[in-house]
Amino acid sequence: MFGMSRNSSGFTLLEVLIAVVLLGILSAALYGSYFGVIRARDRASSGMESRRELGATLDLIRREISSAQFIRNGTNELHPLKFVVEDRDSFGAPASTLTLTTLAPPTSGLTRGESGIVIVTYHVVEKDKKLSLRRQERDLFSEESTVIDYPQMEQISSFLVECYDGSRWVKSWDTAINGGLPRSAAVGSGSVRVTVQIIEEGKPVEFTILSAPRIGL
Repeated sequence: MFGMSRNSSGFTLLEVLIAVVLLGILSAALYGSYFGVIRARDRASSGMESRRELGATLDLIRREISSAQFIRNGTNELHPLKFVVEDRDSFGAPASTLTLTTLAPPTSGLTRGESGIVIVTYHVVEKDKKLSLRRQERDLFSEESTVIDYPQMEQISSFLVECYDGSRWVKSWDTAINGGLPRSAAVGSGSVRVTVQIIEEGKPVEFTILSAPRIGL
């Protein structure tokens, strides 16, 4: 039998330690890349969900403004049909309140009848230094005193509603004072502008819609 040379008898302790260190570095790099991909995927998923929520909210507001109801009654009495925008802020950021009477399809499954005309309010709520947009809805002829406050969109930076008065954009409107709904001079252009700001990847991003009431007289 041939004898084994001293150099081929096995790995030295130094070689084993170097191999372990290299394996640790490689494993750390692989785990770092893996969790980086997971975090990026979660951020993308969260961003997509936020965009869907934002798109649905703005589309709902646009349709409700388009169907806003108001009739000039020619008296000094407060009319139950209204369109009111209040200029407010929270921590220096716009936090408008929008209340309007609009058309809504009857909700099935309710024991009481519905007129299909609802009073809707959008307002901003602050909690733990975070802003959220909430929505209230009540049938115009409902006798219920309790109005449920539903979360419409979480973690916004600002909510701004502006109305065109014929010459400029204003942050307040009241049909009891202005005598009618916001109307733009140009046919087909918007008379109400709604802007929602959110934070994406640490940066503020604004989204704006234009709408115009088409039914109120």
